[in-house]
Amino acid sequence: MTRLGLSDTIAAIATAPGSAGVGIVRVSGPGALTVADGLFRGRRKPSRTAGGQFLFGQLTAEGGEVLDEGLCLVFRGPRSYTGEDVAELQTHGSPAVLGRVLARVLELGARPARPGEFTQRAYLAGRLDLAQAEAVLGLVNAGTDTARRQASLGLAGALGERVERVATQITRTLAAIQALLDYPEEGVPEEDREAPLAAAEAELGALVGTARAGQVATRGARLALIGLPNAGKSSLLNALLGYERSIVTPIPGTTRDYLEAQMSLAGVPVTLVDTAGIRETGDEVEAAGVRQAVTLAGAADLVLVLEDGSQPREALPANLPDAARVLRVRTKSDLPAVWSDEGMLAVSAVTGAGLAELRDAIHSALIGDAARGEAWLTTERQADAARRALSHVRAARLLPDELAGYELEEALRALADLTGRDVGEDVVDAVFRNFCVGK
Repeated sequence: MTRLGLSDTIAAIATAPGSAGVGIVRVSGPGALTVADGLFRGRRKPSRTAGGQFLFGQLTAEGGEVLDEGLCLVFRGPRSYTGEDVAELQTHGSPAVLGRVLARVLELGARPARPGEFTQRAYLAGRLDLAQAEAVLGLVNAGTDTARRQASLGLAGALGERVERVATQITRTLAAIQALLDYPEEGVPEEDREAPLAAAEAELGALVGTARAGQVATRGARLALIGLPNAGKSSLLNALLGYERSIVTPIPGTTRDYLEAQMSLAGVPVTLVDTAGIRETGDEVEAAGVRQAVTLAGAADLVLVLEDGSQPREALPANLPDAARVLRVRTKSDLPAVWSDEGMLAVSAVTGAGLAELRDAIHSALIGDAARGEAWLTTERQADAARRALSHVRAARLLPDELAGYELEEALRALADLTGRDVGEDVVDAVFRNFCVGK
């Protein structure tokens, strides 16, 4: 969708597919109240003079057939969600009722809304910035409380406020540099250059540091369990889940294919992946499982490398993932230890010893040092813009005044991209393409 064509009226079912107690058909645009008036029969009509109305009555088809009884909620622009006149028709939530009501709305002159078009109109009307619009999608898709909390902060404008603090610091220095054109002999005072840019760099660095946590909280994380055969991978997966999901036997090579299971870990959605034991083998099927295990580990957000502490220690394969994404775990701590390593977490899937510490370590590895009280970057688009801004600020600090101005202008442009103040229609369309119809 482009910024053109906002003179038409759009409509869609705004509630999830399936049967429910209540369903909503949302109508927005200059003809929204006229459309609502065309099918709503109540003591009062949807009015253009009121800022908000809640009316009860019948919704009728052409010829007077009663489709359902329900509410008509009127929101007068520009104080509505979209900034336009909006009518929400609340009916019983059966697919048949909602389908007939929507069909009647379209007969009366509305057109079907595209995915995310209601929120896109809110953005184009200045009711939301682009980061807030992305937070709306985050709230719709939130599967955990951490994702909900971050989306709520984003929708409240917390990320925009954080970006604005950085932009203020950069603008302060840029204004001082531009003043050199009038007073070149003065130079830029240290308090108008070093202190603001140092503060901007620190804030941007902290903001970029939240990108991984924000994306993990939003989309979830994949956690691969790898190790030698009989290292306790399947037992640990079952222990973390709290139920038996994977088959456990003392026979090496039981797991030949990978197995996935979902869980929430301290508010973070995690997909646990149990993999085949890694070893040299002449069994073609098992060898395929070993190759698959290494591939899955390389694509995971975090890898648990398990070693059996009750057996003599064996060398692990050299092609393990980067150590920055690895937690090393000594398993079977309930059995007499043949070896120990103070740098490893010791756990027992049988007694549960060490599982709480392991959960904390996994959460820390996934979320890191992201600030608990601040909004995070939750999309790659946001993270890319923040990284570009940080790069330009760092460059400006190393350049003479005459050259630093360009870098600071680019930093401000990147921050404007982050909040959507200065982005192309292709970027806007790409953001809203991920929305569902009706939001």
